Amino acid sequence: MGLSQNSSTRPTAAHSPSPAHTDYPSLLIRNVHLPLDSDSPTLADPLYNVYCVGGRVDSVELATANGNGHGSRHSTPPQHPEYQAKDRQGAHAELDAQGRGILLPALCHAHIHLDKCFLLDQCDELVTGHFAEALRVTAKAKSAFPHNPDDLFDRGRKLITQSIECGVTLMRAHVEVDEAVHFACVDAGLRLRKLFRDICHVQIAVFAQDPFFASPVDDRPGLNYVLLQAATHRPGIEAVGSAPYVEPTIAHAKRNIELVLDLAVERGLHADFHLDYNLEPASEPLIWHVLDQLRARIQHGRWRPGAHVCVGHATRLTLFTQEEWARLRVAILDERLPVTLVGLPPSDLYMMGRNVEFAPRGTLNVPRLAEDHGLRVAMAVNNVENAFTPQGPVDPLSLCPLGVAIFQAGTKKDCRALLEAVTLNARLAIGGFRAKGSCANPHSLSMTPTRGAPADFVLLHENDTLHSAALNPSFSRTTIRHGQVVARRVAQTWILPQKSPSPDPAMSVSPPPHPHLAA
Repeated sequence: MGLSQNSSTRPTAAHSPSPAHTDYPSLLIRNVHLPLDSDSPTLADPLYNVYCVGGRVDSVELATANGNGHGSRHSTPPQHPEYQAKDRQGAHAELDAQGRGILLPALCHAHIHLDKCFLLDQCDELVTGHFAEALRVTAKAKSAFPHNPDDLFDRGRKLITQSIECGVTLMRAHVEVDEAVHFACVDAGLRLRKLFRDICHVQIAVFAQDPFFASPVDDRPGLNYVLLQAATHRPGIEAVGSAPYVEPTIAHAKRNIELVLDLAVERGLHADFHLDYNLEPASEPLIWHVLDQLRARIQHGRWRPGAHVCVGHATRLTLFTQEEWARLRVAILDERLPVTLVGLPPSDLYMMGRNVEFAPRGTLNVPRLAEDHGLRVAMAVNNVENAFTPQGPVDPLSLCPLGVAIFQAGTKKDCRALLEAVTLNARLAIGGFRAKGSCANPHSLSMTPTRGAPADFVLLHENDTLHSAALNPSFSRTTIRHGQVVARRVAQTWILPQKSPSPDPAMSVSPPPHPHLAA
């Protein structure tokens, strides 16, 4: 049983342990804050114990009446959780947060490029920074991928390692397939998926950045499509995607969408589109074509239950009227079409609005869409250190304080929406709630640990509230996957100790004599 936001603070009786999978250890997380509604007077600042058995949450109990007895949250140096294995086999362990830190659902990369990360130093120098230049310099760098598989693997391993240290336990990793790289990126991605499978689910999405149709007069897809089709047959592939906006015409872009959805149906995969990546009022939003095509396949029984469609960027939708948003809301919430929008603020803000004098906030406004339309929109990092997004870290939580600024959204309610965007909503976007025992109903997803849910968490050592976690996320963290501690990141700091104040140099200089006294 999970704790609702209106739960009593009285300690609850422990549930009888669920049948455990022998593959996963049991873990007791002690004296930790949970992301409950802090405005509730009955949940002033309590601490909880979370019991994890067989890779899932077994029970949640109140640990103390109030967490303030464990010292100041501003103590220097900060306290960090203590981890202790209770047997030699590591089958039972405890993680004591010591009254500090908040336990959040594990972070999720809903959209990140595994093969193009940390690539900027291999690209020609950027001159304009425009999208066309990014495509050109990246295509040139990509041509070397098949000849240097170790570099592909090493850069991808660095991305995944840093992500896990941040608190990521699930990611959709795009790997490109085209005439230049063929299956080099797929090979590297599948190797990395296998390497990290015990500590992070790396969901490989084969992705066509380049067009299927070479020219406006082509009526049949070319080699890029043939290669993508072949890649979907590789064991371990879980999603297929494309960027319809690179096609020569709108008609070809719509055909691109149809072909990718057909591949998803044929191979039982999720579908993922880089879509409507513009801020042009006159451009046709292709989201409607995606919805129409998906609806038709569902009606004809040609869509696998549990398969999800992820729509990344979607910056054109920021120009939608209230009527258009209402129409989209009906499709997603009332018709329950399996579609989730994913804003990519680092890339969207870097690329969008370059041709206008006053650049708009060209990325999906997560808190407003949640408040006004009840839509669960995810946020994702997208690119790390390449020509499409040269700035920013791999950390999904870094998008929360960024969102506070760009959306002018600093209330507790806004911050909850931002945190949900990089945890629950991100996982929903890539089909991460399909596992047995998980809840796929968007209305019942919870930020608090719920009995039977996967025990995937990130513990932020220096944040005690959900509000502070969004405003200024702790660097120091512990990552938990399936009830097992898989990573720990702690900041090491040093400052010159001061035993007593030194004389102020400005005060030690004698003033010049007064002229009258000198005379």
